Amino acid sequence: MAEVASDSTNPDITLLRSINELAKQAPRGVDRAVELLGGYGLIALTALLAGWCWWRVARRSADAPAAVAGVLWSCLAAGIALLLNISVRALVQRPRPYVDHDGLDVLVRGHHTASFVSDHVALAAAVAVGLFMVSRAAGAVAIGVAVAEGFAQVYLGAHYPTDVVGGFALGAATALLLAPLALALLTALTTRLARGRAAFLVVARPAPYGRPPRASSPHRWHSAADKDLAA
Repeated sequence: MAEVASDSTNPDITLLRSINELAKQAPRGVDRAVELLGGYGLIALTALLAGWCWWRVARRSADAPAAVAGVLWSCLAAGIALLLNISVRALVQRPRPYVDHDGLDVLVRGHHTASFVSDHVALAAAVAVGLFMVSRAAGAVAIGVAVAEGFAQVYLGAHYPTDVVGGFALGAATALLLAPLALALLTALTTRLARGRAAFLVVARPAPYGRPPRASSPHRWHSAADKDLAA
């Protein structure tokens, strides 16, 4: 009874139970679909979105080296966020929701890591923020995928809502705070690649190898004096 009373006064646990209650009422097929999406389906979708943004958007950008560097940074930021989360989990050491709270419909068990923060959400948020700096359209879609990932983790009973919020904060902070230095280094790399044999990785229509892009000739205005001199 004390646990139930404590749960009812804690908005984090109240929201956890409200979302997880949907899993109890949903058909088994829906639970299975959310389990697949929340596991690696949405992460794979995030990776595909980053690949699409690189190939179809960044390489066609007016400043392709900088745009490609931004997409590359979104992926590296996700990896850095996962590494930082190792220290966060070791410091907080929060058990999974189903360890401390009975009555949850836990669709994914066997997690032996701490609960705070969610790895899946931190990764998705870092990629989403990184892509948003390159393309608002791609970034908005990626943010939507990250939100869906967070909802799925709570639906499955694997994380508290605050684990999801923490994942968003960690991923976004990693992508934003380290961006100036990272983008400067990566843009220098992609600019160099754009001048070599691997230029197709950076620009959609690279100039022939060894030949700099042809600069457009400025329009010359000829005065009457010019005509006199030519005569």
